[in-house]
Amino acid sequence: MKKYENFVSALANLEDAPNQDLNNDFVQSGLINKFNLQFELSWKLLKRLLEYEGATLAASGSPRAILKESYRFYDFIDEAAWLDMLKDRNTNVHIYDNKLAQDLIQRILNVYIPAFCQLRDGLMERYGELLMAPDDQFV
Repeated sequence: MKKYENFVSALANLEDAPNQDLNNDFVQSGLINKFNLQFELSWKLLKRLLEYEGATLAASGSPRAILKESYRFYDFIDEAAWLDMLKDRNTNVHIYDNKLAQDLIQRILNVYIPAFCQLRDGLMERYGELLMAPDDQFV
């Protein structure tokens, strides 16, 4: 499934963040952008999986609705962390204060990356090789 492959690939890049110079403004900006991308890939992957599961809300759900529905389907999702991610994703384009950026970076490193990893692992445990099937077989 291409959405899962993209999600895992982007997550591998994001997981490398602690090895970077996080005092560098350019690196900080890149980390925030990678977080935004990872969040987008995540909720769209969840949307596709909910469609597979037959959840009617999945067809037209907003990111918030998809996250709330995912929490009902998947016991490994921390609803509060994901809703905080959504809030941060929606507001981080307006971060002009270095302290706010530093706070977001700490949440990305300490809460959000682990939540993305938990999603990756939980989905692999639940769906296994089905996630590696071509999209046309994921019906």
